Amino acid sequence: MTLLTIITPSNPTLRKKAARVTVFDARLQTLIDDMLETMQAAPGVGLAAPQVAQGLRLFVARLEEEPGTGDDSDASPPPGLGRTHVMINPKITRFTGDAVVGTEACLSIPEYLGDVSRPHEIIIKYLDRHGQKRKLRTHGWMARVLQHEYDHLDGVLFIDKAEKVWRVELEEQAQTEWT
Repeated sequence: MTLLTIITPSNPTLRKKAARVTVFDARLQTLIDDMLETMQAAPGVGLAAPQVAQGLRLFVARLEEEPGTGDDSDASPPPGLGRTHVMINPKITRFTGDAVVGTEACLSIPEYLGDVSRPHEIIIKYLDRHGQKRKLRTHGWMARVLQHEYDHLDGVLFIDKAEKVWRVELEEQAQTEWT
């Protein structure tokens, strides 16, 4: 596997709407594996294909919270084992619950954090890495991360939605999970 370069807003790919994935071949599987390795090495909890200069509607995430855990917190969960999600051609079909403000970061915008208001719960439909249809209902931290990554597929960055953006101090940066 290969570590991919995570691009910043100076690369125009990050601001373009990504194209639908239509071919589920070995090249796509390699891209997914490389994105997972890159995300973990960064370290981050999510990574969208446009962040590695691939204009495809695809993102990966590794999250500790599972749907239905009863955790209503929008705070980042403690490190530990989590579930890996590969979402291809995702579509958020429902937003529910009150919007909640939470602090977000992004691997493509290092050293900055921002407070972003997002719906607390979502339903998302997508294809898995094998092209199988899936549907997930989730809330809290997991819903926030998936919405953040979904935005990348439309060329939207968290700083576009943030109520407040600030540069992080080195100590704060070391404790922040990046998406």
